[in-house]
Amino acid sequence: MAEKEVVLMKGNEAIAHAAIRCGADGYFGYPITPQSEVIETLAELKPWETTGMVVLQAESEVASINMIYGGAGAGKKVLTSSSSPGVALMQEGIAYMAGAELPGVFVNVQRGGPGLGTIQPSQSDYFQATRGGGNGDYYVITLAPNSVQEMADFVDLAFELAFKYRNPAMILSDGVIGQMMEKVVLPPFKPRRTEEEILKECPWATTGRTKDRQPNIITSLELTSEVMEQRNLHLQEKYQQIRDNEVRFETTNLDEDDDYMIVAFGSAARIAEKAMELAKEEGLKVGLFRPITLWPFPEKEIAAAAKGKKGVLVVEINAGQMVEDVRLSVNGAVPVAHFGRLGGIVPEPDEIVKALKEKF
Repeated sequence: MAEKEVVLMKGNEAIAHAAIRCGADGYFGYPITPQSEVIETLAELKPWETTGMVVLQAESEVASINMIYGGAGAGKKVLTSSSSPGVALMQEGIAYMAGAELPGVFVNVQRGGPGLGTIQPSQSDYFQATRGGGNGDYYVITLAPNSVQEMADFVDLAFELAFKYRNPAMILSDGVIGQMMEKVVLPPFKPRRTEEEILKECPWATTGRTKDRQPNIITSLELTSEVMEQRNLHLQEKYQQIRDNEVRFETTNLDEDDDYMIVAFGSAARIAEKAMELAKEEGLKVGLFRPITLWPFPEKEIAAAAKGKKGVLVVEINAGQMVEDVRLSVNGAVPVAHFGRLGGIVPEPDEIVKALKEKF
């Protein structure tokens, strides 16, 4: 068996390498700090010469999302990446894809806002990612990596989930994970699918007329209310299937007899791990719960883990967004408080410990 390839790279670079290795057909994007290394790395690797993967810098984020729409409509594995203001520009296209039930992968390396904000890290796009972000009743499968390794691993997972459910999938990262360097085991190479394989795996795709079928039409438009209602009901049934089957989370030193529980995702969860260690040195019994899927959110699992706790502290690099889902999950059974920093400031572990002692 060949040895695993271990390399040192940034989180953004890991996205680019993983996209090539998982058999992606195309990347369409536009540079924006702090995620520009994704397209820069792809340009350096030149996958069009080795795998045939298309890499194109579009004229804008609006253009890139519509290229994703077109590629996904043909059954191709296509992805884009951007940062907060750029992802905001993509929301109309993502809503169109959700309505047309098209798979696609979107990477958001978050920075502070609102508006142009700052180029420093943030987690303030949680609401946008988990509430759809565009118009209509829809959801985007949302994965939150907390390491460079997970940046690499989640590309293939996001494609797998996107195609399994014919639904957009987002990797919600941030400037910390995107820019930091760690050792990473890159995934093995998968060949790009052939046109014959796409025809077999994606019978809905707009790949033209064949001797065995009529051409498909993909759209999110329906002018008959009764038909549109049925389409929406179908989507809601699909979202429930995703909730039932795709919840992912991780716990660290979380015991039933702990007095407190910290809930954090992404880079905030890494900082919370150190805070948990400091808290235990001070005699506080505390464990960590990390949601990996922000949608579907691990509601039942958080409720079960919080049972009997004196308090739950939600740590985020924002003004308080995931805390609302945690409060809904525990349904008043346990006190829930929030601690966060804003404007691109990343919290320190001792600040989290201080908040834990002050809020409960």
